[in-house]
Amino acid sequence: MDVRIFPNWRRPGLGLRPHREGQRPLLPLHARHCPVLEAGSALGFLVHPPLAEKEAFHVEYCGEGLYRFLYSVNHSGEKWEPAFCVTFALPLGGLGARKEEVTLMITPSDEAREIALLMARMFIVPDDLGTPAGAVTLRGAWNFQTPVGWDTVYTPIFNLIDRPIAPMFSIRVETDWYVHDTEFRYVLQPGEAINGLHNIPIGQVFFVPREDITLRDCSADELEAIRRARDQFSQEKAAVKVKTAYGLEYSPHYLRTSRQHNPTRGGGVADVSPATLPSGGAVREAGRNDPCPCGSGRKYRKCHGEGA
Repeated sequence: MDVRIFPNWRRPGLGLRPHREGQRPLLPLHARHCPVLEAGSALGFLVHPPLAEKEAFHVEYCGEGLYRFLYSVNHSGEKWEPAFCVTFALPLGGLGARKEEVTLMITPSDEAREIALLMARMFIVPDDLGTPAGAVTLRGAWNFQTPVGWDTVYTPIFNLIDRPIAPMFSIRVETDWYVHDTEFRYVLQPGEAINGLHNIPIGQVFFVPREDITLRDCSADELEAIRRARDQFSQEKAAVKVKTAYGLEYSPHYLRTSRQHNPTRGGGVADVSPATLPSGGAVREAGRNDPCPCGSGRKYRKCHGEGA
């Protein structure tokens, strides 16, 4: 299936392209050997903000209808320097005009205020602020157009469980006919903020067919076949155990079976059999940046989770 992508209308050409990623850097190392967890993380594509490499933003909910947007640059590569700050003050009761105050940290000019407001709108949607209280909508760098009969689902980043976590609304859009700008609406508590960086994703998208699903009960024969398949898989899984260099024991049977059913699908945990797993001596002899002896093609530290 081909999904067409097109850039953010306001900042075309800036921001990383959507990509799949099955790993989450702050999960425990043993998660590296869980193919179903990685497959869940790799569902769809990660989306980044429309930022250049040396740009960043910080958006904070201060409470009582007050939001602060700070845009910074790092031209030298050594220090982030704020360029401007926009403060959005919502009217009491939600009725009336929104107040926008611009504070410049650069040499002011006649057009600097309007440029600052325009740039803030490249990254967030001011009209969505406060719907509901604390809501901040972030714009993605790329938009999606799906084939006929397919929708796009916009979600927070899967398996990103580090505290604190801001809740986000998940939406499903008929992007085969409706031109939808990629947006992710988070809801912050007073004092909470979201940082935007070039290489940090702000959300995730995946694609689903728009078709009816009917649930039915299994027949007795189907249920018996399911039980036999479950018991057979459990026995085969128990017969294949691998112990990593740092003492974790796991079975690669699920991944091997998955690759047999999906030979063209890559990713997942490296297939390591007991016969090819290196001994402790071999591990010490091989540098962490050398190819892993298991034959996966990855560096040893990547394959077996030793170090970053």
